[in-house]
Amino acid sequence: MPVVQKNVSLASMNTLGLNAVAAEFAEIHTKKDLVSLKESGFFENSSLFILGGGSNVLFKNEISKTVLKVSLNGIDIIEAGGETVLVKIGAGEDWHQFVQWAVNNGYGGVENLALIPGTVGAAPIQNIGAYGVELKKVFEELEFFEIQTGKFKSFAADECNFGYRDSIFKRELKGKVVITNVTLRLTKKNHKINISYRSLADYLENKQIDQPDIRDVFNAVVAIRRSKLPDPESLGNAGSFFKNPVVPKSTFKKLSEQYDKIPHYPVNGENVKIPAGWLIEKAGWKGKRVGNVGTYENQALVIVNHGGATGEEIYQHAMKIQNSVKKIFGISLAPEVNVVE
Repeated sequence: MPVVQKNVSLASMNTLGLNAVAAEFAEIHTKKDLVSLKESGFFENSSLFILGGGSNVLFKNEISKTVLKVSLNGIDIIEAGGETVLVKIGAGEDWHQFVQWAVNNGYGGVENLALIPGTVGAAPIQNIGAYGVELKKVFEELEFFEIQTGKFKSFAADECNFGYRDSIFKRELKGKVVITNVTLRLTKKNHKINISYRSLADYLENKQIDQPDIRDVFNAVVAIRRSKLPDPESLGNAGSFFKNPVVPKSTFKKLSEQYDKIPHYPVNGENVKIPAGWLIEKAGWKGKRVGNVGTYENQALVIVNHGGATGEEIYQHAMKIQNSVKKIFGISLAPEVNVVE
């Protein structure tokens, strides 16, 4: 059975580098660990926060919740017939390392999602996406541990209620289940290359790659992300702090009359997605530093800890950005980062 610890520092377990302390903490390495914790009453006396790679988390204050660190590893091919392959991945596996494994083995479908920080178990919670691809496009099923019953159950894609950076695990099932593994269906050949995003297409064109394969796309995404996003090892951050807002076409039309070069991406016949980073930059926050907190100089969507910042300071900085964008553009930015108290 895992050792249940008291007053554990989470400084090394979150990419913002915040020195929050968990009142109670345990780490699981096997599914049996979950059963043992259930039998011991670990889940009964307090609310639960499930921690993966700590890359999409803002610990606002000291953590009153019980923290469960998920370190379930393993990558297994469970079906390899035809043109696709089914791969089951432990929830504790590093997402980017898995993407790299897939590309190295010639499996396509996740190359556009390279260098997204976090664990595989967190990927379906957020329905992670980048450069025109979302996880739900390759998702087959996942397994989770239901805390109340102590049973392991599986969900197919339609049961996960995937939305834009959203799923049932962020809402109805938040804190009620522990994802143990995720199964994805990847292509072995006839890969569907997606270079619909302008920055990705431009990068490949500049490299004179007119017929990119999955490794070309992977390398391009890694290069672009590294040019825009800081390395958490040297500058604490949680990646994109806000979601890109989706607005009605009428709202976009009014904004485009004032800002003729406003970037946008059609969502459907009625709505348009506007990059949150563009809105934040236009509001004057790109590169701005207030005390130990700042907005990254190369990407306004990223809030950084210059050293010694508290979770409350980072949260207040984010709220000031949110209020500023609302005042100028009339658009409400929703945090993508999970704020934990």
